[in-house]
Amino acid sequence: MNRLIIAAVAAAILMSPLAVSAQAPPPPPAYGIGISMDAAKKALAAAEAEAKKNNWPVAIAIVDSAGKLAAFSKIDNTQHASVDIAIGKAVTANNLRRPTKALQDVIAQGGGGLRLLAVPGVMPLEGGVPIIVDGKIIGAIGVSGVTSEQDAQVAMAGAAAAK
Repeated sequence: MNRLIIAAVAAAILMSPLAVSAQAPPPPPAYGIGISMDAAKKALAAAEAEAKKNNWPVAIAIVDSAGKLAAFSKIDNTQHASVDIAIGKAVTANNLRRPTKALQDVIAQGGGGLRLLAVPGVMPLEGGVPIIVDGKIIGAIGVSGVTSEQDAQVAMAGAAAAK
């Protein structure tokens, strides 16, 4: 019974708009076939290059369109907590089909947006980005270890390289 209630609450949250605007946002992209190993390696290499260029110790996680880990890297001297945070950001961006910054922004507004904090398994911190190819989500990348904005910069470099 508790699982049914949690599922109903999660569905209600996911179906409610994340932001109020004069115009309804476009629907999120559909899922495609999961990211290939070659594309995951390209994304990982580009993300690592961006992090190393800036001397940022980060963990980088790439998941496929089913939200399962496809590739992972942890630069030397990255804090231990960043491993699980990076994976959580990638899974969240994939499963909710949007950058995790959108969730962070909704929570920052307070009010009804705080409901997202009750959804199990959601990591509402900037640094998770869906990987979209030909209009379909093939996976997502999550990064953790520096500021959220810097994590997102590394994630976006990786996502761009996977295309």
